[in-house]
Amino acid sequence: MPSLTVTTKGQVTLKRELLQHLGIKPGERLELEKLPGGELRVRAAKPTGSIDGFLGLLAGKTDKVATIEEMNEAAAAGWAGER
Repeated sequence: MPSLTVTTKGQVTLKRELLQHLGIKPGERLELEKLPGGELRVRAAKPTGSIDGFLGLLAGKTDKVATIEEMNEAAAAGWAGER
């Protein structure tokens, strides 16, 4: 079982293999749950974004107007893993 060292600031660093196991990438967050007996449960935090936060993201940043067909094609290409 991996062990961690606590710094004088009270911080710990998780090894890369543990972060990969959780599916965590730089900049993403972890959730900790306190369990009885002094144990913690660690898991990848679920994204908290909403459609309201996404809508208007590019407002005023471009003059391009996409048609519904162009948006559908871009969405289909994204789902297919194409760019």
